[in-house]
Amino acid sequence: PAAAAGIEWTVPPRWTPGAGSSMRVATYAVPGASGAEKGECAVFFFGTGQGGGVDDNVARWAKQFEGAPAPKRTTATVAGMRVTRAEVAGSYLAPGGPMMQSTGKKTGYRLLGAIVEAPQGNVFFKLTGPLATVGAAEAELDALVASIRKK
Repeated sequence: PAAAAGIEWTVPPRWTPGAGSSMRVATYAVPGASGAEKGECAVFFFGTGQGGGVDDNVARWAKQFEGAPAPKRTTATVAGMRVTRAEVAGSYLAPGGPMMQSTGKKTGYRLLGAIVEAPQGNVFFKLTGPLATVGAAEAELDALVASIRKK
């Protein structure tokens, strides 16, 4: 299993692990639904006490969509840890680069995010892609979150 911040999780079999980066623990390519582009699930851990709180990050995710639509939010407890799940859909501004500026608007996109309040700090799982692709991968993200355990 993959790991960060004192937790580990199981990656869905259809997802292809890619390289991490200075800010990403992992990046997974998510197969596209029939006729749709592939999606991506990025996993972030910035360090203990780093990366901002849950509310700030859910708001930041909403602002990555045109008009900053109000995200749907739910909370659950997984392996004794609080997990906040957020969902936003619409025209994705595709932020990238060091200043997270838009790299071009993508209509018909969806973001499913999960923020795990892990022992060593928040871990952020951010699945983005076309509506159909993210819809087809939603159960896999839920299974990944359900697999989380303290390391």
